[in-house]
Amino acid sequence: METIWRWGLVTAIAPIAWGSTYFVTREFLPADAPLWGAALRALPAGLVLLAIRPRMPRGAWWWRSLVLGTLNVGVFFALIYLVAQLLPTSLASTVMATSPVVMMLLAWLLAGERLRAVPLIGAAVGLAGVVLLLATDATAVDPLGVAASVAAMLLSSLGYVLARRWRDGTEVLAVTAWQLIAGGLMLAPAALLVEGAPPALGAVEIAGFAYVSLVATAAAFVAWFSGLSHLPAGTVGLIGLLNPVTGVLLGTMLAGEVLGAWQLAGLGLVLTGILLGQPAAARIVARIRPRHRAAGPPHSPTGALPAASGAVRSAAAAVATR
Repeated sequence: METIWRWGLVTAIAPIAWGSTYFVTREFLPADAPLWGAALRALPAGLVLLAIRPRMPRGAWWWRSLVLGTLNVGVFFALIYLVAQLLPTSLASTVMATSPVVMMLLAWLLAGERLRAVPLIGAAVGLAGVVLLLATDATAVDPLGVAASVAAMLLSSLGYVLARRWRDGTEVLAVTAWQLIAGGLMLAPAALLVEGAPPALGAVEIAGFAYVSLVATAAAFVAWFSGLSHLPAGTVGLIGLLNPVTGVLLGTMLAGEVLGAWQLAGLGLVLTGILLGQPAAARIVARIRPRHRAAGPPHSPTGALPAASGAVRSAAAAVATR
């Protein structure tokens, strides 16, 4: 039990750090070079991690790193920058808040994890909380922005589940470094082609990129993938809801924004949803259920649906390992 909570706290480092990138990017980084911003975020982070653990990929990890780097870093970072330009943060964060449900479904199909009732309820509660927390009066909705946001959510969810499926004892530090380098190497030529030369950086911008790269990327991704190595994908996804919570709270503390009653209620729902997603919540629910059930097919003690059938899992595995 203590180990599970410890890994939950380690995982929480990632969404909290990611939530802080909204403020740092808006206040300290150049706004007209999103692809270079993504590349300068990913590549230094990957190179630092590789220097800490100098180990080259072996075997299948050559192509796995490319796949995961594309899904979790390269395409994802580019889409997120596009979303930031086209959608209000509230709408984009609400779309991303559906990620826990998608991760649970993909983990069921690709990794054989059971669908459990309590975490699914937690995901619904958390999503409702995000909607309240980020309620906005914005009326203009760009369809391209919505499409990019949904694509970013789907691709990153797939990447995180594949990272969990492909874990084989290889050190998280090395796996994370390879993904970041692969994603950064993909972004750099795209940035050069679309945006030209890298933007000129002063001391403030360099400090901002140092934080975003080393803290909000290198340390955060190591924490995130460590969580995926020790916790169910749905649990990790729900912990990710701390991302918009951090953004709102930083706005309150640093920008003088005030939380209204609906936002406070949303904050409470998000935290409740995260707690419901923890393995301990399922065990508590199992204890309070009646011990004796009416005669009939056996049920999982945590209200879990069976893992995907062999045919479904085989088909999904074939897709996942191409």
